[in-house]
Amino acid sequence: MPRRHIRVTGAPEAPLRAALTALRHELGVPAGFPPEALAQAEETAKAPALPPRDATDLPFLTIDPPAATDLDQAMHLSRHGTGYRVRYAIADVADVAAFVVPSGSLDQEAHRRVTTLYFPDLRIPLHPESLSEGAASLLPDQDRPTVLWTIDLDGDGRTVAVDVTRALVRSRAKLDYAGVQKQIDAGTAEEPLVLLREIGLLREKLEVERGGISLGVPEQEIVEHDHTYELAYRAPLPADGWNSQISLLTGMAAADLMLSLGTGILRTLPAAPDGAVGRLRHTAHALHIDWPHHVSYAELVRSLDPHRPRHAAFLQECTTLLRGAGYTVFRDGALPAITTHSAVAAPYAHCTAPLRRLVDRYVSEICLAAAAGRPVPEWVAAALDALPARMAEGSRRAGTVERECLDIVEAALLKDRVGEVFDGCVVEVEERRPAVGTVQLESPAIIGRIENTDGEHLPLGERIRVRLTQSDPGSAKVRFEPVRSP
Repeated sequence: MPRRHIRVTGAPEAPLRAALTALRHELGVPAGFPPEALAQAEETAKAPALPPRDATDLPFLTIDPPAATDLDQAMHLSRHGTGYRVRYAIADVADVAAFVVPSGSLDQEAHRRVTTLYFPDLRIPLHPESLSEGAASLLPDQDRPTVLWTIDLDGDGRTVAVDVTRALVRSRAKLDYAGVQKQIDAGTAEEPLVLLREIGLLREKLEVERGGISLGVPEQEIVEHDHTYELAYRAPLPADGWNSQISLLTGMAAADLMLSLGTGILRTLPAAPDGAVGRLRHTAHALHIDWPHHVSYAELVRSLDPHRPRHAAFLQECTTLLRGAGYTVFRDGALPAITTHSAVAAPYAHCTAPLRRLVDRYVSEICLAAAAGRPVPEWVAAALDALPARMAEGSRRAGTVERECLDIVEAALLKDRVGEVFDGCVVEVEERRPAVGTVQLESPAIIGRIENTDGEHLPLGERIRVRLTQSDPGSAKVRFEPVRSP
């Protein structure tokens, strides 16, 4: 599911990056790893235990942002009869590889951190870089221990068989989304990338059939230029979506395996309440986005173009429907009341990013046990009940980082525009203070606090002209007020 991506360039001493550094100190973000954890990481990185199965003859590849070095997934796609075979290798950090020994110093530190934290100028990793960007990362031309999923699909892209085991793999190429898209569009792509498009399109069609939805939220980049900041967007490419479909396919397969076993941990999301969807309809109206009543939310989102500022602004607001997502544990065949993720429109589990998210290695271990017909490891079973609260705490911390960073970045972007008037719409009004709320600008796609100083109620969901009254990266605040009609 999408996170609001923001990247910042510029010198470390620049005001914006200085403000981000101050934020890390304020939030108590760890600056490094304990010495014992670093020592353990360096020791295991030298000579990890390798799985007995050797799949290094298969030419795996990775697709990630150009600068990424913490590579969790590698894929190999091929035709299989009248359908397809998807091999998806996930970095292995536990058990056989023994990078992270249960209850060891690395494991304890990972449980404190829970997730990798993403700041616009750097990331705070879940595991030491010697592992997450080194010995455990699926870097090209390196043999790596992995959890290898093999998923067979029919000609329509539906799953017909699933297997998961540990295997040694070797990636042959580190690709990025733009390069993949260019090859596909030019007709120069080799078969694995041709199949990525074929399978991706089939899986997107199935997503539509089951009522699922993928949000194409644009990535924002803030570039320093002549002591000011400029905003640029990178709208997701079709290749981004096709790649995401492979990850979703694997997460759905993991959920099905755990449900068949009767023990596991799912990523769940209840259906959005009618009021939340109704609020989005008001926002769509204010942004001049046509949303006929017979058109579902999922259909509308699929029709949007993230290259268009108004659509980009609306897509950002759509992420509010994902706020209720959580982790649900079940065991011994007692299935939970909710087993599905409403945005996926199917049971789903997090298993494809163990270098960046704690829960994924536990899901992998359960799925490996289910596929092999053996009991779930004791260290996994013992940790299950505490994982939802641990992941919720980590998600809240990541959300705080994201919101605070967004405030700082938006303040930096608008710092020289105080007094200017913008078009926007009111997307939230405080229940006890209806003169205070949140406004989303049409362009640039910025969200800020708005207050009507005369106490008049803000018009929720309506288009409004607002004046920027404050924009200070140091205080991380952007403030607006309504422009009164003459």
